[in-house]
Amino acid sequence: MGGDSASSPSAFSVDQLPRWGDGRRLRVGLLGGSFNPAHEGHAQIAHRAIRVLGLDQVWLMVSPGNPLKPTRGMAPLAERLASAQALADSPAIVATAIEAGLGTRYALDTVRRLRIRFPHVRFVWLMGADVFAELPRWSRWREFVRSVPIAVAPRPHSNVAALRGRTASVLARYRLPSGQVRALAEKTPPVWAFLPGQQNGISATDLRRSRASV
Repeated sequence: MGGDSASSPSAFSVDQLPRWGDGRRLRVGLLGGSFNPAHEGHAQIAHRAIRVLGLDQVWLMVSPGNPLKPTRGMAPLAERLASAQALADSPAIVATAIEAGLGTRYALDTVRRLRIRFPHVRFVWLMGADVFAELPRWSRWREFVRSVPIAVAPRPHSNVAALRGRTASVLARYRLPSGQVRALAEKTPPVWAFLPGQQNGISATDLRRSRASV
């Protein structure tokens, strides 16, 4: 399934969510996070996923509030969304605060709501190796991995912990062989794949610290 300009959705805001479902048929990567702020590492993951997984789009889902992160130092949603929009350098990258419209804070709930709104879309959840390693901390994480295919991007100093840690151990038999990665979006979860490639060590925390020191 390629990028068909006739069927590709345009960027939408929380006020433009289809109320009764949607008929678009696409492969869409979901890259959720605080984006506090968004940075080149996020863009790199998005572009790699589009290329390697054959996705039509990647949605940069700016969370209204990450349950695992402190609220102190968290920029307003509009500011974080603007930083993500600055990375949307092609129609295939969509920055959105869709979770605010859905009223969800946990990934499992978000996926379930998105499947109702977009019943014909093939979703893939994108995450860095550092996040994958900490997946057992997520609310109802075992249900989550059964709800959507997962693509894991490499992150410096996190890959060994991710691929040898608890998450990878529990999900070992569901890892997709490298030769089948492009079909990830069509697979029935639980299923996950590791996407080797260039690594970017930049972090939002480092960016905030550098800005504060100026």
